[in-house]
Amino acid sequence: MSKQSSSKTIQTSSNELGEPLKDDIRLLGRILGKVLRDKEGEEIFNIVETIRRTAVKYRRDMNSKYSRELSDILLNLSRDQSIAVVRAFSYFSHLANIAVDKHENLTYRERLIAGEPPEPGRVSLALQKLKNINVSGDTLRNFFEDALISPVLTAHPTEVQRRSTLDKEREISRLITERDHLRAPWEIEENEQNLYARIATLWQTRILRYTKLTVADEINNALSFYHITFLRELPKLYEKVEAEFKNAFPDQANKNFPSTTYFRMGSWIGGDRDGNPNVNADTMRHALISQATVILEYYLEEIHALGAELSMSSLLSNVSEELQELANASPDTSEHRIDEPYRRVLIGIYTRLAATARALSTTSIFRGEVGTGEPYGSPAEFAADLQIVVDSLTKHAGIEIVKPRLAKIRRAIDIFGFNLATLDMRQNSEVHERVVGELFSRARVVSNYADLTEEKKVELLLKELNQPRMLYSQFADYSDETTSELKILHTAKEISTRYGARAIRNYIISHTRALSDLLEVYLLQKETGLLREQWAPDKQDGPSDAVLDLMVVPLFETIPDLQRAAGIMEQVMAIPLVRHMISRRGNLQEVMLGYSDSNKDGGFLTSNWELYRTEMQLVKVFNAAGVKLRLFHGRGGTVGRGGGPSYDAILAQPVGTVNGQIRLTEQGEIIASKYSHAEIGARNLELLVAGTLEASLMPHREESSYAKKLIDYEQILSELSSFAHKAYRNLVYETEGFTEYFFAATPIAEIAELNIGSRPASRKSSRRIEDLRAIPWGFSWGQCRILLPAWYGFGSAVSTWLDNGIGATKEQKLETLNEMFNNWPFFATLLSNMDMVLSKVDLAIASRYAELVPDEKLREDIFGRICEEHARTVSCLEAITGTSERLATNPLLANSLNRRLPYIDPLNYMQVEMIKRHRQALIDYPGEVDARANRGIHLSINGIAAGLRNTG
Repeated sequence: MSKQSSSKTIQTSSNELGEPLKDDIRLLGRILGKVLRDKEGEEIFNIVETIRRTAVKYRRDMNSKYSRELSDILLNLSRDQSIAVVRAFSYFSHLANIAVDKHENLTYRERLIAGEPPEPGRVSLALQKLKNINVSGDTLRNFFEDALISPVLTAHPTEVQRRSTLDKEREISRLITERDHLRAPWEIEENEQNLYARIATLWQTRILRYTKLTVADEINNALSFYHITFLRELPKLYEKVEAEFKNAFPDQANKNFPSTTYFRMGSWIGGDRDGNPNVNADTMRHALISQATVILEYYLEEIHALGAELSMSSLLSNVSEELQELANASPDTSEHRIDEPYRRVLIGIYTRLAATARALSTTSIFRGEVGTGEPYGSPAEFAADLQIVVDSLTKHAGIEIVKPRLAKIRRAIDIFGFNLATLDMRQNSEVHERVVGELFSRARVVSNYADLTEEKKVELLLKELNQPRMLYSQFADYSDETTSELKILHTAKEISTRYGARAIRNYIISHTRALSDLLEVYLLQKETGLLREQWAPDKQDGPSDAVLDLMVVPLFETIPDLQRAAGIMEQVMAIPLVRHMISRRGNLQEVMLGYSDSNKDGGFLTSNWELYRTEMQLVKVFNAAGVKLRLFHGRGGTVGRGGGPSYDAILAQPVGTVNGQIRLTEQGEIIASKYSHAEIGARNLELLVAGTLEASLMPHREESSYAKKLIDYEQILSELSSFAHKAYRNLVYETEGFTEYFFAATPIAEIAELNIGSRPASRKSSRRIEDLRAIPWGFSWGQCRILLPAWYGFGSAVSTWLDNGIGATKEQKLETLNEMFNNWPFFATLLSNMDMVLSKVDLAIASRYAELVPDEKLREDIFGRICEEHARTVSCLEAITGTSERLATNPLLANSLNRRLPYIDPLNYMQVEMIKRHRQALIDYPGEVDARANRGIHLSINGIAAGLRNTG
């Protein structure tokens, strides 16, 4: 969920932000203007200011006269002037975002201070709702004992900000917030001078990468958010949830809160090799070393700080026997600390932690330790030593001393261990098929595995799984692909042994289409020691027991894949060996659903419906099998890729699909949007907990009248999905020349050249839409202000359904759709997300991109169809919701967007003109590349993405 789209749960009135927000935007704009004057000269400043005023007039009046004026100004700029203008408006978009975020935080804090009732998304409100319907404290305790909520950070080719710019923006954010607390004129003046210095530094900091982003860069970028948010805010969240639980349920106050870690972080970065040739065994190893370095550095710094704080003397305060024993064993023998047992214990703990860091290949230990110590064998050993400190302090010195720092460190160990986050592995099913086929061929089992029928593949795989011999031989030659894949799995085993079982737990199979796709990964785990079978001498037909290190998680992505999902899972769970291994994992199995590819494949409405329907079918299959289902939602940042408010999305899940178990991806620039500010990050983390609580424990409406209506609603949406799917597929996959239109009318080619991700934009070297990754597909449509994947087909679907006179009149049908919107969370969330997207669509600007299409007939035909569908979609949305105003239920976002659009529009105008010049230059001077012109285009891409925020 982007900050913008989540804001409706935080803010309800745009008036609360109006003038203060405007003042801060003006201040930052004024300082940026001064930087422009000082660094670029009066001429550039005047050009930028003229463009700004004209763009503001256009947005205020929507008068085409100002649009023409804006266009005329921009068309006459030189290349260097164009780049300066693009930089100015790009940086202003970033600065405006800082101001918006500040005022969201201030308003939120003011409401808390004023004691206003908690808003949706707060854990306190979720607990109160549950208490009001007589959910017991014991039921909630059981929930926290069994739950798993896990955001999984992923790296994707829409992550457009460098860490250097993020760091500087955080400092600007701190200064602009500090300004509200200053009273003395000299303090205010000093603050403005510091703001000028930071903005001037930002202006002179390269916003783009000159070299391709590596996997190591992506790992480091993601880890920076742990320092900003996760390391401190997650332990605080646990404290907050526990306090609010005991406040809401006083009968639980004297009971220990569940010590299980129901909220854990996950990561794909370094383990996701689907379509990314740069991910291998070395990147996986590097990811875990980097993660361990971050968490062990945190522990070392916190233990050092704790040692400075806990200066209590045994002459003045007793200690427990266990603590005194630890103190006696400490390598610290200084006579100055002979009566300071806590410090001596912590010096000993620090020494062992430093040894642990070295043992795990993390060597950046800033402070030398006293003496030597044995490495901790596990996080549990470290936690046990700290628990001795906690217990002694609690009994003898006071629980209050534990809370400020020690309690948070103790909780952090449970959350992060020594591995920080669980690293998932992911690979495409086609790769597994090739590797398994080669193993079979080299072992002379079968030479044509890929050509076998699905039935024969399954038969062969099960036979091989049920015997002890190995297929792999160290004396045979294998292809580079097979060698690399097997090495990766061996590395996974090494990681699990070294960092603990939590370090790497899941193996995700992209493009799962059949039962054999899962069995191939079981077999590959068997070949690499990750599936260990215990054989009884008298048992000849299979293993008597089996241990599986990595859960095999199918990922269903396209519409046909989603439709096959339940059947495949029914088949796999019927296999005794698989069922046994599921039982060993707490009788739980995870299934991942892909939002991006299903949207690209079938369109927004059909994707959402098929995901919903697949979830319902999976619940039935898992209930029948007696297995707990955990869904892993592969949500993107944009609505067209499954984005939108996470809290609302969790509540909109079908009945029985959450049950305290949910994982979801946090992708690309959305990670920065949600977690680059600690306070905003804390709220987003709380939203996930509150949403999971409510979706799991709030009773679903079961009265017969609603149940009947829900069946009717689902049938209607199924019909709408069919019509929408036909309209979308007809445009994207069946219209001759659409691919040429897309590549000409969007900056997809220029996006592919950006150094913003370690993986290529397309899975294959082709211009087929089918081969293009869903992420750059959606990103391109966002840049040209159409955002087509997030709404196209809805208008045709609703219009066709309303005009079909079977069963009811058009008016009656429209009334039913309005009822669905008001009563069905899934449908309401779907329309809310689409409303947010449509607020950012600008067909006037999009028409300028359409002019990049050289074939006039093709341009008019396809852009005309897009405009017609847009008109139908807006009309139908307004008819269903009863409002003609975009973002009527989210005035904060409406206000924020209205203030940012005048600074985004010029970037779009400039981008079109620069792309036009660039492409013509490639024709006129083939083989010659104008690096500065390229940078100008890429800067505009960065600025537009920053301004629109969740469109990547």
